[in-house]
Amino acid sequence: MLQNEYLSYTVDRGGIATITINQVNEPANLFSLEFFKPYLEAAQQAIHDDSVKGVIVTSGRSMFMAGGDLRFLAQPVEDPKLFFDTVMEIHTGFRAVETSGKPFVAAINGTALGGGMELCLTCHHRIAINHPKIKLGFPESKVGLLPGGGGTAKAPYLLGIQNGLMYLLQGTEARPEKALKDGLIDALADSPEDLLAQARQWILDNPQPIQPWDNKRHRIPGGAIWTPNGMQTLMGAVGNITKMTHGNYPAQKYILSVVHDGLQVPIDRALEIEARYFTKVCQSKEAKNMIRTGFMGMQAAKKGKARPKGEPKYEVKKLGILGAGMMGAGIAYVSAKAGMDVVLKDVSVENAEKGKAYSQKLMEKAISKNRSTPSTAQALLARIHPTDDPKTMEGCDLVIEAVFENPTLKATVTQETEAVLSPDKVFGSNTSTIPITQLAQASERPENFIGIHFFSPVDKMPLVEIIVGEKTSPKAIAAAVDYTVAIRKVPIVVNDSRGFFTSRCFGTFVSEGMFLLEEGVPAAMIENIARQKGMPVGPLAVHDEVTLTLSLHVFESNPGEKKPHEMRAYNLVKDLVENHQRTSKKDGAGFYDYPVGEKKRLWKGLADLYNPRVDALDKETIAQRLMHRQALESYRCLDEGVLNASMDGDIGSVLGWGFPIYTGGAISYIDYVGIEQFVADCDAYMGKYGPRWEVPASLRQLAGAGKSVHDFGL
Repeated sequence: MLQNEYLSYTVDRGGIATITINQVNEPANLFSLEFFKPYLEAAQQAIHDDSVKGVIVTSGRSMFMAGGDLRFLAQPVEDPKLFFDTVMEIHTGFRAVETSGKPFVAAINGTALGGGMELCLTCHHRIAINHPKIKLGFPESKVGLLPGGGGTAKAPYLLGIQNGLMYLLQGTEARPEKALKDGLIDALADSPEDLLAQARQWILDNPQPIQPWDNKRHRIPGGAIWTPNGMQTLMGAVGNITKMTHGNYPAQKYILSVVHDGLQVPIDRALEIEARYFTKVCQSKEAKNMIRTGFMGMQAAKKGKARPKGEPKYEVKKLGILGAGMMGAGIAYVSAKAGMDVVLKDVSVENAEKGKAYSQKLMEKAISKNRSTPSTAQALLARIHPTDDPKTMEGCDLVIEAVFENPTLKATVTQETEAVLSPDKVFGSNTSTIPITQLAQASERPENFIGIHFFSPVDKMPLVEIIVGEKTSPKAIAAAVDYTVAIRKVPIVVNDSRGFFTSRCFGTFVSEGMFLLEEGVPAAMIENIARQKGMPVGPLAVHDEVTLTLSLHVFESNPGEKKPHEMRAYNLVKDLVENHQRTSKKDGAGFYDYPVGEKKRLWKGLADLYNPRVDALDKETIAQRLMHRQALESYRCLDEGVLNASMDGDIGSVLGWGFPIYTGGAISYIDYVGIEQFVADCDAYMGKYGPRWEVPASLRQLAGAGKSVHDFGL
């Protein structure tokens, strides 16, 4: 019997040893340097004990192993050679287990991802409980890494080259049945008891196991590297990855290299190749950015890091929604899905029922894909109560107004609702641009008034931007954060201003795209370069989606003084809408034409309006103007106090409008470019294009001191 803070080791009377991983000082089992040593000590104890017939490796937690310790991998690689040697030490230790002659069986009783799945690959046989919540795979590429514990080199031996690349490049997380079908695991179990019974029996039946990569008779599913299928698969993968990543994500390129080179040499040499590329990718700024923002930052946000300390938890059992349009209907769905009773109000019961029908449509789709059941759908729909009566808001813990972006209308529904809503409850507005302090003027209790800005479509978009007005209380902030966490969205808390953070900064992407177009840059060039830099769609296409008419409405509803570049953008949109009837994707005509049943295509009339010239600007300048402009405006939000922290800007930009994650987000982008270079670029553009490129003094000071943008305020 051996037991420590990482695992326990026991041997039963039949000579079957069990290593039970249970990292009591961690929130989940992690593949780490600290775990590696005691694990191999236990494994070696079993290997050298002649009475032990084999070893079962399982977990004492509900999750087998969450993956590698990203806290370690997020740190700078100070000594690449030491890092490489450490990785090779791990490979050597696991290879000793694989070639020991004793059977090791992974009894996978919960989710095994990344390093956890790689640990399972070091075992000769893998059995998983057949439960739909269990996920198996290699998600490392999602945080800019490649599987560095043997997964990249070994996966193709089990899955084949094509399927292996799908798992590795896309970070596929498979349910047990699919993992079995694909060959990632060898068997399924119905229960924990069945899992261990099967593991014991396999050990008894296979006293001299051999891994596929050590077996000269093993054939890679679908064909080896030099077969026609293997070469065709790799050539196609290179083309697809280039098209998808535009070279912005080095991990994918390195994965292809490990698979291509590793399958042509013995496994020990392949693991050395993998270790070299793993060391290289761990030094990349892309991986550091993706780990910091995409994992650590978002995990903290998901847990409600933004809520004020000391405030009691605010539970929403009954939610009221004012407005059953697309936004209100989406909010109703995600809230009912989280178990809340939802009162969905509109001007008529018929309209409210249409809003509820949106949830029914989503549930029917989920059922058709085996992601839900009719009984689950029925229970969810039963929690949504359509109405046209303001009095039904009585008894709600939280009310969210999601009516049209009109201050007068919003004031009316606010006062109508507060007449029946308990004074200690919170009222939220799902506005995207109107200042919360302005809207709160209609409230008798502005301390309980807060902005809760969802993104469309609500069921898919993970971000919720919570906006604090001048009089908003810590209690209201806590309530909004707690509600957002409860519906499994990611909250960021920002301070009040017109457009807040997301709408304001996203608008610069759209406007700069229009300015480039007006200056003679061909529309296709603008759109393609934006996508090449990692934006989901170009600025012109996304403007069509949010609608040009909405842009006009937002601008015209702002009574404040307009800056020259704001007037320029307004006049461009106004001309398209009023003189050319180009309004939106929904209407089939914007910057693009949208023929029914055909792919969208850029409107030919743009060439007549803006006289495009291929030599108008070079590619680098176009890219910088599109990307730098968003980052500069994001930093202004930090400088002006709209953002409370740089991480909020990074998370908000990535999740809110799709700023590329490899940069770390719109704030981190400045460091990605290089803070001194960024300031120099903006200064040059200010001289050419005007004051919208003016650099805040605080950013100039950080650049002069050679500091990071994340040092702001420190």
